[in-house]
Amino acid sequence: MSERSRFLEPITRENVAVVLVDHQVGLLSGVRDIPVGELKHNVVALARAATVLGIPLVVTTTAADSMWGPTAPELVAALPAGQKIIDRSTVNAWHDERVRGAIQATGRQKLIFAGVSLEVCAALPAYSATAAGCDAYVAVDASGTFSRTKREAGLLRVQQAGVIVSDYATLMVEALADNAAPEAEALYAALDMPFAVLVGQISAAYRA
Repeated sequence: MSERSRFLEPITRENVAVVLVDHQVGLLSGVRDIPVGELKHNVVALARAATVLGIPLVVTTTAADSMWGPTAPELVAALPAGQKIIDRSTVNAWHDERVRGAIQATGRQKLIFAGVSLEVCAALPAYSATAAGCDAYVAVDASGTFSRTKREAGLLRVQQAGVIVSDYATLMVEALADNAAPEAEALYAALDMPFAVLVGQISAAYRA
């Protein structure tokens, strides 16, 4: 399979895992390229949607007890019961043996990364995963950074490295695959797309 055709192979709930890197209160306080409330909404929705579909999550922080503080409480509340958050010291999450081991233990070839900051916390492990033979994706709207310039430079480097850029909802809907699936309603609720619920209510009213 060619390098290009690997990424044309669809994301499914069976072949993908989600890696959330450093959505910590201290780092979030410096985000300037996306409203912090919107960023929190998006990463929470990504975590909830992955949980609905049974997609494994790997969650990590760096220097939580010293520099950057704990994971945002909104995200912690959205994680599955018993989800472990791995605190590390390495800048690149992939370089921590526990994080890398947790990712590899999922057995998934495709990895969706999101992080704060985008150009470091999401991008660096995505590069390393690509070098290790995985298919890496970055959910850009569930990631944030400290200036628009950093965002633009980070996205350029991500794409130059062969990492696929997308948004959180598209990646999760691709994994859903079929709107007739029994999880579809719960997935759209997790994605927090209220218009989908409204349309469903209108359709039900017409059928009545």
